[in-house]
Amino acid sequence: MGEEKPVIELLGVEKSFGSQKVLRGIDLQVAAGTTTVIVGASGQGKSVILKHMLGLVRPDRGQVMVLGHDLARVSGRELKRIRTSFGVLFQNSALFDSLTVFENVALPLRERTRATQAEVRDKVMEKLTFMDLQGAEKKYPAQISGGMQKRVGLARALVMNPKVVFFDEPTTGLDVKKSNEIYRLFHKTQAQFHYTAVIVSHDVPKIFKLADQVALLADGVIHGCMTPVEFQLSPKPLIKAFVEETMGPIYSSEGEEATIE
Repeated sequence: MGEEKPVIELLGVEKSFGSQKVLRGIDLQVAAGTTTVIVGASGQGKSVILKHMLGLVRPDRGQVMVLGHDLARVSGRELKRIRTSFGVLFQNSALFDSLTVFENVALPLRERTRATQAEVRDKVMEKLTFMDLQGAEKKYPAQISGGMQKRVGLARALVMNPKVVFFDEPTTGLDVKKSNEIYRLFHKTQAQFHYTAVIVSHDVPKIFKLADQVALLADGVIHGCMTPVEFQLSPKPLIKAFVEETMGPIYSSEGEEATIE
């Protein structure tokens, strides 16, 4: 038996915006059920990679294979169908202020499925209960804390039981305690729902506790795609410089961070 095909595979992906070349040949594989964390300095194009995986941006060159489909070659209708297998947690949760917690989480079901009112209610309340948000369904985003807003955003991302969930800087705006709570929740939800996760984050080293593989984006290409331990101990100059800049002495980091599991 051959190896299972990657859920996501980027092959020689290049992308420019005007005269600015952002991606210069991205090669990356993401296996089913794993968590891949993409790190790198601000402005390197991490979110641009996510947009390619979501089919929001097409590459100038190369292929973006997701769930067996080349996203640059599928029709608009087919892309829409493929996206029903995606969940997305945006940087600032991207909740609609005018909708209640319940209606925010229900939105993908109402927009993308023909679920009945009863089915929508059951699915939404299942996810809200899992996120320990029962009792908050009638509140509006402005009436709940930042940490609760992140949980609502995650409930919405998971309400259609997606195969792949994308996280764009998921702990932005949260303090260390709240960030660790969110990371524990990510670990719990992935164990429960078995999705494949791709996370763009600057939150080093805490994010490493979730990662199966870490990829550094620098100068438009991926450097390394390895386990967190291998990444932290890598002798490659760019990776070593990134680790030293973001983590300091690597052996002290473990003692400072709360365990996620």
